[in-house]
Amino acid sequence: MIVRPHYLETLKTYRDVPLVKVLAGIRRCGKSMILEMLQDDLTKSGVPADHIINMRYTSEDFNDGMTDNDMYYGIKEKMTDSERYYLLLDEVQEITGWEKAVNSLLENANTDIYVTGPNSKLMASEISTYLTGRYISIPVFTLSFAEYMEFKKSSGRTPKELLNEYIRMGGFPLVALSNFDEGAAYQIVEGIYNSVITSDITKRHNITNFDLFNRVVKYIIENVGKTFSANAIVKFLKSEGRSLSVEAVYNYLEWLEKAFVIYRCQRYDLQGKSILKTQEKFYLADASLKYCMMGFSPKSVAAMLENIVYFELRRKGYEVYIGKNETKEIDFVAVRRDERIYVQVCRNLPEESDHEVANLLEIKDHYPKYIVTLDELAAGNINGVKIVHLADFLLAKDY
Repeated sequence: MIVRPHYLETLKTYRDVPLVKVLAGIRRCGKSMILEMLQDDLTKSGVPADHIINMRYTSEDFNDGMTDNDMYYGIKEKMTDSERYYLLLDEVQEITGWEKAVNSLLENANTDIYVTGPNSKLMASEISTYLTGRYISIPVFTLSFAEYMEFKKSSGRTPKELLNEYIRMGGFPLVALSNFDEGAAYQIVEGIYNSVITSDITKRHNITNFDLFNRVVKYIIENVGKTFSANAIVKFLKSEGRSLSVEAVYNYLEWLEKAFVIYRCQRYDLQGKSILKTQEKFYLADASLKYCMMGFSPKSVAAMLENIVYFELRRKGYEVYIGKNETKEIDFVAVRRDERIYVQVCRNLPEESDHEVANLLEIKDHYPKYIVTLDELAAGNINGVKIVHLADFLLAKDY
């Protein structure tokens, strides 16, 4: 089994803490694999096998009319003594009222509970009603570059080759575990995307005009890394002779977020020290989602480098914003407790360096400032701004 140590360490931190551990992320990003890792680690740490209850709720055996009562008593009957039981509950969103069952198991039994699911319904009104203050949310992303290298360590390819492959193929574990060519990899990712759209969005929200919804998704994918508004999408659709309200666009964006297809990145005014509500950016859960729908193009790499850096910062626990410094834009302002870093992402130097460095140097504080690039000859320091190759930035333990 290939271990993803970051998640295992996070789960160890919360082991035996009386909170429900909720792992949520896009379908096939590796949540079930993380539960397997956890089960293996529990066994190695001396927990008896019959005190680890691993339930997966996606098969027809479970999701055909199963109630929260069925779920509760189905688990309870496996608990034959008063010792602690570790409950690993996969894809719980398939059970209507699952949160009631989990809450009862937390209150009425000696349990340590871990649940997974592919949409943020796991963190919406149901949880706030039954589990307020009694759960911890652990976001699960597709593979980092460090994890991707671990998955591919027996391939014999160099770090540079693996980085180029990671940029093109993305980080879905299913793709990384095999040696698919580009076409096959994108076909697999397209299948993942279609299952998300079908199961987590169109069925759940009764979308009838699937063609129009798809056109909105395509617009978002085409504009990854660019600021745009719901109004901009409405105007674009109007130019194509299509009609959609601003409210409908907001709904589509929210549903895509809740299925973890896209992630919203808000703008932060460095002068006024406030979060702005307009002209946000959206990033895709994985770069391969763009390529599987639109094909890979070298021209699209620049925007997707931003996408990759955004998620690396999120994995390292930063809250990430777009920086607005008067009329200038900083790609990322990343904040973690009392730490802060500024990051500009550009494919090539030196032609872009003056502009990128100037934007960073206009920020008059002493927090670290980085330019992340694919230019192999550009590493160094310009007036305190660190120039870092993408691979080094992705593999750094911290900044």
